[in-house]
Amino acid sequence: MFKKILIANRGEIALRVIRACKEMGIKTVAVHSTADANSLHVRFADESVCIGPPKSSDSYLHVPSIISAAEITDAEAIHPGYGFLAENSSFAEVCNSTGIRFIGPSPDSIKLMGDKAKARETALKAGVPVLPGSNGVVTEESSAIEIARELGFPVIVKAAAGGGGKGMRVVMEEADFANAFVMAQAEALAAFSNADVYIEKYITQPRHIEIQLMADDKGNAVYLGERECSIQRRHQKLIEEAPSVTVDKALRKQMGEMAVAIAKTVRYRNAGTIEFLMDEDRKFYFMEMNTRIQVEHPVTEMVTGIDLVKEQIRVAAGESLSFRQADIDVKGHSIECRINAEDPEKFTPSPGTITAFNPPGGLGIRVETAAYTQYVIPPYYDSMIAKLIVHASTREEAIMRMLRALDEFIIEGVKTTIPMHKKILADADFQAGNISTKFMERYNPPK
Repeated sequence: MFKKILIANRGEIALRVIRACKEMGIKTVAVHSTADANSLHVRFADESVCIGPPKSSDSYLHVPSIISAAEITDAEAIHPGYGFLAENSSFAEVCNSTGIRFIGPSPDSIKLMGDKAKARETALKAGVPVLPGSNGVVTEESSAIEIARELGFPVIVKAAAGGGGKGMRVVMEEADFANAFVMAQAEALAAFSNADVYIEKYITQPRHIEIQLMADDKGNAVYLGERECSIQRRHQKLIEEAPSVTVDKALRKQMGEMAVAIAKTVRYRNAGTIEFLMDEDRKFYFMEMNTRIQVEHPVTEMVTGIDLVKEQIRVAAGESLSFRQADIDVKGHSIECRINAEDPEKFTPSPGTITAFNPPGGLGIRVETAAYTQYVIPPYYDSMIAKLIVHASTREEAIMRMLRALDEFIIEGVKTTIPMHKKILADADFQAGNISTKFMERYNPPK
């Protein structure tokens, strides 16, 4: 087992990894920009190293500084968290070449599954259904429009190297296709330095269902149930829950086994998530794979009782999975709300100083945050300041517990999305489980 791990991240996920390490008797190293000098992940790590100025490209994305920090502190492994360098195959390769263990999948798996077009081909080889679409990347507008006509509108143009909704355009009718295709290519190039796009048939009222995987390097792969992530805005998740109200045991087994098949096809190891779109007839289609721990991993931990971060560390150290498929038992229901420092109506960032901070408590409440009273939210990074997670015996009880916890969560000095979450949780359709990725359009109609 590792004696010291460096966490190449910040905020709540850095704290999450530090806590897991402390419980395993592993020393930790925090890295931070000058803007994060007073952050809690710096305070609670055993050591800390400043790696640059506030701008991410000069600090949290600056590979030489992070590797140097690991070398001077004798860290044996690096946990990338999520975001930043977590799905950067080049970073994983650099770690391996310098003798530092990357706590995540192999560089080859990251590269293969990070290319959405190649990931789609991999799913097909594994016998997993995919949405009808182009056979790989489409570069010419004339070819693209022919494919779109053959699929039938609406279609969606997606960046092959994309994520977070960037380089993605939904096209409802042919007259809008040419402009959307060019715009998707331009946005993909700007965001990912790769203009490649592909085309898929578009489902108008889909659910977003994802399967949590864990695999070791000895051929063992296990699925840990599903998460429902349909409540999202502009392809950014807002609320996640486990299990999904629409997935029964038989469907969970079917989706889980297909997710495992994909993982075994690419000899995947460590934590990963297979994301599916599900139509109104409960037919599901492979969408993509996230080759890292997810923001919403706590809801899976709450219903399975398994610490995914500790398991990541064990697997990276060469150990076998500590559980088998038969050990996974989904108990109760868990919901997570992402609390962002944003105007809840306009969804614009609201950086500033938190003048009062009172997180909720009580049975079945978990708060993942790096914020505190007088904490200054920097304008340089993601606006999420906390994850509020609840667990209860039923979905109905979990919803009521979340509403109670949101009432208790006091954050003053900046605007937050707490009022929006209350509105969603109190919505009759949400409470009935009548949701899709279009749910938020009732509050924020597309422009």
